[in-house]
Amino acid sequence: MTAALDDEPPLASILRRRIAHDGPMPVQDFMALCLGHEAHGYYRTRDPLGAAGDFITAPEISQMFGELIGLWLAAVWRASGAPARFVLAELGPGRGTLMADALRAAGRAPGFVEAAQIWLVETSAPLRARQAEALAERGARWAERAEDLPAGPLFCVANEFFDALPIRQAVRAGGRWRERCVGLDGGRMVFGLGQVLPLDLNAPDGTVKEESPASTALIGALAGRIAEEGGALLALDYGAEAPRAGGGDTLQALRAQAPEDPLARPGEADLTAHVDFAALSAAARRAGCSTALTPQGAFLERLGLTERALALARAAGAAAGAEAVAAAHRRLAHPEEMGTLFKALAVWPAGGARPPGLE
Repeated sequence: MTAALDDEPPLASILRRRIAHDGPMPVQDFMALCLGHEAHGYYRTRDPLGAAGDFITAPEISQMFGELIGLWLAAVWRASGAPARFVLAELGPGRGTLMADALRAAGRAPGFVEAAQIWLVETSAPLRARQAEALAERGARWAERAEDLPAGPLFCVANEFFDALPIRQAVRAGGRWRERCVGLDGGRMVFGLGQVLPLDLNAPDGTVKEESPASTALIGALAGRIAEEGGALLALDYGAEAPRAGGGDTLQALRAQAPEDPLARPGEADLTAHVDFAALSAAARRAGCSTALTPQGAFLERLGLTERALALARAAGAAAGAEAVAAAHRRLAHPEEMGTLFKALAVWPAGGARPPGLE
């Protein structure tokens, strides 16, 4: 696949110059720059959410999603001894909708909101502004990186966050593994193969193997902290329970609610890849935590999604309102929607009580 040169976004010319000077760029570097370039990165420059944006996440589909996560947080907090002060953090909090809904529901647990120090890990100035509006008077604070969160028990939520962390791709070619890169062909960006990688894994030529060193390093660091200081982490994202035996290329771009060539509009399309939950779980366990994984639909149903949907439908009164609630319920939990492709991964200190929703 190639990217057109006509009417190209500013980041495209920056990337082409860098590739021309330094040689082919590994996919993980390309993805990191497309999403996080200080001046032209996708997440640095826009609010990509909603019907007018590039994608819609679960918190924007219905208040039920954030409310149930709030109840989950309150239950895990109580099971952890209800610490008098703790860090309540969200990674990649979008418009702040999930946190606002979660706090409204978790406020039913006496002392929870008063004990919470709310931190949002966000690099986007436009999204920080939206989050400040959604969480006015909640005393929220912001951090550029999860490593900058203050000390103390940590209760952390990451919804559709890990799918946007850079991935490394290796391709089996000529009996060897090669780094998948972005290079130039006549001035256009194209995918190609770079250096030989020392992977000891047999597979047919053409097999693509993905890993996300940034994801495993981050969850390992967070899990290590949770093991030492207490708390829990809940990550909701899309991907398989285990990588497919034959590998596969899951890098994708989304722009204006439609798939796009990942090389076509760098910095102007969302780039994501399926989350390797097995790798995340293994990294968290190595850091001293227990983990559990379940489909998102089952997780939400165990927390009371149907009961909450019925209550909202009754409160809506009008048929149109009840139908909207039913549609949101289906989208969040039905196997043909987000119910099985999306997973809920919980991380908590080894030996601690298993969190709800993961029975």
